[in-house]
Amino acid sequence: MKAAGRGSIVNISSIEGYIGAEGLSAYSASKFGVRGVTKSAARELAKFKIRVNSVHPGAINTPMVTDPDLVGAVDAEAFVRSMVIKRFAKPVEVSHVVAFLASDRAGDCTGSEFTVDGGLLTGAGY
Repeated sequence: MKAAGRGSIVNISSIEGYIGAEGLSAYSASKFGVRGVTKSAARELAKFKIRVNSVHPGAINTPMVTDPDLVGAVDAEAFVRSMVIKRFAKPVEVSHVVAFLASDRAGDCTGSEFTVDGGLLTGAGY
């Protein structure tokens, strides 16, 4: 990217990088770390015209949230009731945000954090 004189890095974190969750301390710590690395890298790489942003998915319809062995004892119906947009997002919805950030259309975005969480972090009961 330095040789090209421009570029875009999009790091993937999680809403757990904002709020943490019981039983997920190591996961949450790593996602908080992604936020810090993103901000530092954005400052360090701006002089090379390299933008760095992060995406923070919430409830996305993947095995991570649907496989009982991975999720544990989560009451999915109660979880959906607490959401602003009452559904799990499709993985492609995260991809659209990543594609935007990687494109020139996001040319003035760097060091920014983008949630794809259906409004979970609005304080609607999560």
